[in-house]
Amino acid sequence: MKFGVVVFPGSNCDHDAYYAVTRNLGHQADFVWHDSENLNGFDAVILPGGFSYGDHLRCGAVARFSPVMRAVKKFADGGGLVAGFCNGFQILTEAHILPGALIRNKGLRYICKTIELETATTNSPFTNALSKGQVLRVPIAHGEGCYTADEATLDQLEAEDRVVFRYKDNPNGSMRSIAGILSAGRNVMGMMPHPERVADPLMPGTDGLQVFQSMLTALAANSR
Repeated sequence: MKFGVVVFPGSNCDHDAYYAVTRNLGHQADFVWHDSENLNGFDAVILPGGFSYGDHLRCGAVARFSPVMRAVKKFADGGGLVAGFCNGFQILTEAHILPGALIRNKGLRYICKTIELETATTNSPFTNALSKGQVLRVPIAHGEGCYTADEATLDQLEAEDRVVFRYKDNPNGSMRSIAGILSAGRNVMGMMPHPERVADPLMPGTDGLQVFQSMLTALAANSR
C-alpha cells in the first residue's frame, strides 16, 4: 500500500509519519508538497502535525486554502482514507471536512505530555485493530487542542458512533473529552494526539502503531 504524507510550510511531524509507515508498518510512503493537486496512486493520505504556515491567524486557517486541500477533499469524497494528526486535525476542521473546531486549551497553556486515550469505537478503518475501551498511551503537543462543537453536532457524532477516541483525563478541556472523530463516511479521521510518535520500539511504547495497522487492514480488505 502507498501512503501520501502532506507537507505544509511549518509541518514538523511529516518525517515521523513517513517513518511510521515505511519503517514500522513496512509500506511505501511519499511526501506530497502543499501546492500539489494530484493524489493519484495513493491508497491513504496523512496530514501530519506541526505549525502549518506558522499557525498564522489560527491553527490550520491558512493551510485549508493550499491547493493540496482541494485534492484531499476530492480524495476523501471518493472514499479514500485520510488521517489528520494534531495540526492535521485542525486543518481538516478548518476545511470543513470534519465538523467542529479546535480552540485554545483550557488554562491557555501549551501542553506536551503523554496521556491516556480510550478507544470509543472499533467500527472504523483507523481502530479496527483495537478493542472498544482499550486504553492507549500517546503523546500530545498542542496549544489549541480543545475540541468544540455545538450540541447538535456533538449529539450527532455520538448517535452515529463517530467519536473515535476520548481522553481519560481530559487535559485540554475538550467537549465530552473528545480526542478524535470520524467523518460521516467514516473514512476521514482527525485526532489531536500523535500516534506516529509511539510507533517504534525505540520510543516509549508502540501503542500508536495500532492506528496505522488498522488503516492497513482496512485498505487490504477494500482491495480484495
